[in-house]
Amino acid sequence: ILDASKKKRLTKIFLVVSNALGVSVFGSLIIWSRIWKSRTRTKGKREEEDLELPLFDFTTIATTTNNFSPSNMIGAGGFGPVYKGNLSTGQEIAVKRLSKNSGQGPQEFKNEIQLIAKLQHRNLVTLLGCCIQGEERMLIYEYMPNKSLDHFIFDHSKRGTILPWKKTFDIVKGIARGLLYLHRDSKLHIIHRDLKASNILLDNNLNPKISDFGLARMFEDDEKEGRTRRVVGTYGYMSPEYAIDGKFSMKSDVFSFGVLLLEIVSGKKNRRFHHPDHHHNLLGHAWLLWKEDRALNVMDACFKEYLYVESQVLRCIHIGLLCVQKFPLDRPTMSSVVFMLENEGAISTQPKQPGFFLERCSSVECSTSRNEEFYTENMITISVPNGR
Repeated sequence: ILDASKKKRLTKIFLVVSNALGVSVFGSLIIWSRIWKSRTRTKGKREEEDLELPLFDFTTIATTTNNFSPSNMIGAGGFGPVYKGNLSTGQEIAVKRLSKNSGQGPQEFKNEIQLIAKLQHRNLVTLLGCCIQGEERMLIYEYMPNKSLDHFIFDHSKRGTILPWKKTFDIVKGIARGLLYLHRDSKLHIIHRDLKASNILLDNNLNPKISDFGLARMFEDDEKEGRTRRVVGTYGYMSPEYAIDGKFSMKSDVFSFGVLLLEIVSGKKNRRFHHPDHHHNLLGHAWLLWKEDRALNVMDACFKEYLYVESQVLRCIHIGLLCVQKFPLDRPTMSSVVFMLENEGAISTQPKQPGFFLERCSSVECSTSRNEEFYTENMITISVPNGR
């Protein structure tokens, strides 16, 4: 049994130790908090320094977009909403604001900046700067008054008058030159991975500019092919090797360009294409007509009401089918595509069967025979960010 004096001593020791531990823990928490805040600030500063771009403050962007008013919203995509803004200088801008529910995230944001900030070409959209504040991430681009290509090629009321064949052919060549720059002429050798009609913006003079580089990848000089377990992009434009095996290369972009080219000529969407005589997609339909020597029937009927050059239309269909061939090695490079587009009589090869040459079940067949398999190739699962 301890006497009273010993108990007092032990109590004092216990209190001293407890207080010391409490002070130590409290002090550690304060120090850790300061370190965390410092690292967060440092990380933010490093992120800003790494971007090598003009930085806009949040207040400026909020003011230019009327506090991100719905009336200023001009579109939305996998990245998030896009707003029109007016700087104090009078310059019009487009602001892409990263959404918390976006299919893309901070990595895609940084990826887009690091790639496009180093690219300069008349057929690529110009990035003016960015805004990073707290969790806010925004990209500031030059404003494109004519929106994107899909607003024209899939709207037959605009095709013949606003987008006649001559201008359409110029747009095709412009897109091809922009893609060639990404693949060969830029020092970075970039694979876009999401080339589609809604990612082709049109300026005041309807000149095409490739946009949306969030999913793009850079290749080294000796690198020919990449592979990923997370297949991202837009169904209908993906090449078979990318959609099924996750393999991507410059030839994957060539496939996407071929799909886009056939969509431009036909005014039809590949994925939503329907025909009363068969259940093929647009690629299969074009291929069937090509084999029957009726390729001109692929052309949008609205062009027939206005002036068009038959040889150019057939050339585009021919090149489109070469680009969407099933196997990557059979597809031309973008340098060959540009050469063929700009030179009549430059095409010497015949297209082979396109990728995804298979018949889909009709709505009636699907509803009456759910357990029957109508695809002739392996079924695939694709994770796709929301399109614009």
